Amino acid sequence: MNLPAAAMPPLPDQPGNAEIAWQPLPARSRALFLLGAVPTYALPGALAGYWLGGFGTGWTVSAGGAAVGLLLGAALGAWLGLKQYRYTFWRLDEDGLAVRRGRLWQRETRVPATRVQHLDIKRGPLQRGRELSTLVVHTAGTRHSAVTLPNLDATDAERLRARLAVQGDHDDEA
Repeated sequence: MNLPAAAMPPLPDQPGNAEIAWQPLPARSRALFLLGAVPTYALPGALAGYWLGGFGTGWTVSAGGAAVGLLLGAALGAWLGLKQYRYTFWRLDEDGLAVRRGRLWQRETRVPATRVQHLDIKRGPLQRGRELSTLVVHTAGTRHSAVTLPNLDATDAERLRARLAVQGDHDDEA
């Protein structure tokens, strides 16, 4: 898609500002972060609770321990999923794409437009139902050099892909 920069649909950022604001993920992506994190912690919690409950006198103690472990694991997963959703941001400026994750241990990944090799958009069935997409930016380097931005608004993902592709094309011409 080789549209001129003026014909590109605008992103939520303000290109006239010296400092472009970090963009949060859409609120409808929160449930997908929860669905990804809760089972990850609930099942191990249930297994640990069952095992620890086995030190009691019988099966009912093990089942009760499993139930408590399941609830604690699910609560931990929900808390971590919400934190992951709440502290994931992105921004696109004239140099390229930046992704910031985390609060206590912040990780900021910067992808200069000159390093972009190709761009993918992935949509699972749950994402399609919520009009979300995952943007995958493949960079120059090894085959594992990619930056993934999950659960973006589908139109933002399309616009980001188009803008990064246009920026990369302009950099190739220079």
